[in-house]
Amino acid sequence: MSAEAADREAATSSRPCTPPQTCWFEFLLEESLLEKHLRKACPDPAPVELIVQFLEQASKPSVNEQNQVQPPPDNKRNRILKLLALKVAAHLKWDLDILEKSLSVPVLNMLLNELLCISKVPAGTRHVDMDLAALPPTTAMAILLYNRWAIRTIVQSSFPVKQAKPGPPQLNVMNQMQQEKELTENILKVLKEQAADSILVLEAALKLNKDLYVHTMRTLDLLAMEPGMVNGETDSSTAGLKIKTEEMQCQVCYDLGAVYFQQGSTNSAVYENAREKFFRTKELIAEIGSLSLHCTIDEKRLAGYCQACDVLVPSSDNNSQQLTPYSQVHICLRSGNYQEVVQIFIEDNLTFTLPAQFRQSVLRELFQKAQQGNEALDEVCFKVCVCNTVHDILEGRTVSVQFNQLFLRPNKEKIDFLLEVCSRSVNVEKASDSLKGNMAAFLKNVCLGLEDLQYVFMISSHELFITLLKDEERKLLVDQMRKRAPRVNLCIKPVTSFYDIPASASVNIGQLEHQLILSVDPWRIRQILIELHGMTSDRQFWTVSNKWEVPSVYSGVILGIKDNLTRDLVYILMAKGLHCSNVKDFPHAKQLFAACLELVTEFSPKLRQVMLNEMLLLDIHTHEAGMGQSGERPPSDLISRVRGYLEMRLPDIPLRQVVAEECVAFMLNWRENEYLTLQVPAFLLQSNPYVKLGQLLAATCKELPGPKESRRTAKDLWEVVVQICSVSNQHKRGNDGRVSLIKQRESTLGIMYRSELLSFIKKLREPLVLTIILSLFVKLHNVREDIVNDITAEHISIWPSSIPNLQSVDFEAVAITVKELVRYTLSINPNNHAWLIIQADIYFATNQHSAALHYYLQAGAVCSDFFNKAVPPDVYTDQVIKRMIKCCSLLNCHTQVAILCQFLREIDYKTAFKSLQEQNSHDAMDSYYDCIWDVTILEYLTYLHHKRGETDKRQIAIKAIGQTELNASNPEEVLQLAAQRRKKKFLQAMAKLYF
Repeated sequence: MSAEAADREAATSSRPCTPPQTCWFEFLLEESLLEKHLRKACPDPAPVELIVQFLEQASKPSVNEQNQVQPPPDNKRNRILKLLALKVAAHLKWDLDILEKSLSVPVLNMLLNELLCISKVPAGTRHVDMDLAALPPTTAMAILLYNRWAIRTIVQSSFPVKQAKPGPPQLNVMNQMQQEKELTENILKVLKEQAADSILVLEAALKLNKDLYVHTMRTLDLLAMEPGMVNGETDSSTAGLKIKTEEMQCQVCYDLGAVYFQQGSTNSAVYENAREKFFRTKELIAEIGSLSLHCTIDEKRLAGYCQACDVLVPSSDNNSQQLTPYSQVHICLRSGNYQEVVQIFIEDNLTFTLPAQFRQSVLRELFQKAQQGNEALDEVCFKVCVCNTVHDILEGRTVSVQFNQLFLRPNKEKIDFLLEVCSRSVNVEKASDSLKGNMAAFLKNVCLGLEDLQYVFMISSHELFITLLKDEERKLLVDQMRKRAPRVNLCIKPVTSFYDIPASASVNIGQLEHQLILSVDPWRIRQILIELHGMTSDRQFWTVSNKWEVPSVYSGVILGIKDNLTRDLVYILMAKGLHCSNVKDFPHAKQLFAACLELVTEFSPKLRQVMLNEMLLLDIHTHEAGMGQSGERPPSDLISRVRGYLEMRLPDIPLRQVVAEECVAFMLNWRENEYLTLQVPAFLLQSNPYVKLGQLLAATCKELPGPKESRRTAKDLWEVVVQICSVSNQHKRGNDGRVSLIKQRESTLGIMYRSELLSFIKKLREPLVLTIILSLFVKLHNVREDIVNDITAEHISIWPSSIPNLQSVDFEAVAITVKELVRYTLSINPNNHAWLIIQADIYFATNQHSAALHYYLQAGAVCSDFFNKAVPPDVYTDQVIKRMIKCCSLLNCHTQVAILCQFLREIDYKTAFKSLQEQNSHDAMDSYYDCIWDVTILEYLTYLHHKRGETDKRQIAIKAIGQTELNASNPEEVLQLAAQRRKKKFLQAMAKLYF
């Protein structure tokens, strides 16, 4: 019989063996009856209690003849006690779940350390330095057991623990508990310090491809024998209880996943590792089966971990449509997209994917944020509460107290949203009778709870209410309202006609108008208008809502349609389509525009072209908001349609200016410079100012790499922009006879107004185009005679350096435009160092020195990996460094001035020495000395502190000089490296100060 079979037979045997009731501990110890005792079905005391007793007896300190406490002696009795404790754990198959549940951290720590000792793991050797593959299987398994327990204990300690109710105070018990608590804390401290090593050991274990063995009672007996009697059996590959590789890897993966998940709270990137380990655990469980003897994983807890990882770290190959609702809600909460959370909850009311507890937890989180002062979340809380309430009603639960509290003061918006949620939460055609009954009862109760009859009418006239409630039920509700009316309306005039409303034509018209306002379905809008025109022929239903707005260039043509129904339908379809496009509801906008196009094609070529233009604009917006965000080029047919629009020469077609703007901006953003430069028809340049401007910008981009004298287009663009920014002067004679000069702000001299130019520029995203425009305005800003501090920009040399008539340019407007352009360009790309330098120069020119330093430092940081690399010299030019020096000087940071003087191509010793002489410095002074690499400045500092009697600061300066890497005899490479290290340290310190 093999050793493993013998162990199994011993574990399953149930022959009775009852030790005496007294002195059981000594009985087991002296008679060696432990195995027989453990074979009992219900041994008393239990195996885990035996471990505690054995280890407590073995760890009792001894007292010598002088009554001094000594450590526990290493005698035969104590060794046997420790061995017996190990044998009890072996009987439990080293199941950490059982051991952790019943043993305290100090006891389990002692037990596993004894296991390491008896398994011949060298004391004082780090486990991470040991090659598990080269160790005996039982030794490797002992190391794994210890390190698994270590990280499990760390994870367990991070969970909140419910404090037990204290009993009557007993001094000795309290002292014992306090000692155990302190001991546990000390052990945890050590385990956390070694956590990284434990994780590496377990990661290495996953690479093992051999089965391992764990000590059994038999192998422990063999180890306790004399070395000569063992014959090496415990070191063989068949000694002990066999643990298959898959079982071991499954346990290790689960424990690693748990510790990575716990670490993710401080480092979210680690969640990816946790996800990988948990999903590998699921794969291994599927391979070995859930009935494994030696691999006990809590599969419900594992499923929870996997679900949490799916939320925290969605798989990279999943798109947004494949994300689970949990993941979508979590992402929306993190990004602050609360309206999307509301939409997810409304959609879930149809699918019932999210449990009620999860939905309530989201609402509680939003309430907490709202109570912390975020008033904007009050409306979101109400909407989520309504979604949850409807969800509860559909599942047959009662209305929550929160809903009743939030609905104490209803208004039209709240009623509208409630009806929208109810409508979208019930598919009337497919819903069960019980579901529809629950919804109908809820709406009736809401009506009965409302005091304002106007709100009651809004609900009772809604399509869902009419569909769900039969005529008899609605009549009964009216009777209930009639009985309640005197009580509710004691202070106001009774509305007796209210009860006759359902029978009157005006109420039917009101209901239909209400549906007309809410609907975005073209077919439903058409049906409602047909019904309305059938009821009355003298109404203009396009005026029902004052939010239906159609551009004035279109409204004249539409309102000229003779047929009233067609006129209303075209107007409303276009107004609703434009509204949906503005709120980025592109699918509904496309449906509405397509229906309108189909309608007008039958009778008006002019309106047909209008709709084609609007659909082109809609397709541009759809691409820019979707695929364009990721840099994907638009389809060729869309580019062809844009060209077709620009080249269109149909007379009498009403055109919106914004369509032309968007088309030209679209061509520039997708670098269609060839078309704008060479292929655009000549008549367009004369008739469309945006095409003219786009052609000049595209040509300037093309000519930019060429020699300066070939940049004729740049000069043309300069003249166009100067004209736009020029003002017309008017003379007016006052009452006193003097002639005063009046400047007209928005000049008509140029091809467009300055506000139109700015609006057009804010539709551009192409970096080169934005850089050219920005440099042009910067140059125009610098041309003025009274400018003190120039602003620098890329490609500024391509523009003329003077303007013939300076008085005609509105430089105040130019300065405002530069600021707006920089703000816009940085919103497009906040990491463009050239744009950051321009922003810094603007702050410098307006004496905002702290803000200027912020942007100068940010410009250097983005192009040097936060100063870990050298900042390119074309970014930190001498002019930029000098401006940084001046900012520091005006902020009274004189030590920073001295250090920055070293950054110049030729060190400015005069400024550095003068700044160091200042005693009223607001910076850290001597703490910056180790950032100085110029020995001359350090020697001057030493002299200065000696002269002032500042011994401590002089010693710091001497210490800085004494660093060997600053020795003038060093090779140039060493000196440059020393300078770079100090530059990095100084600039990073400055960044932390000003960011």
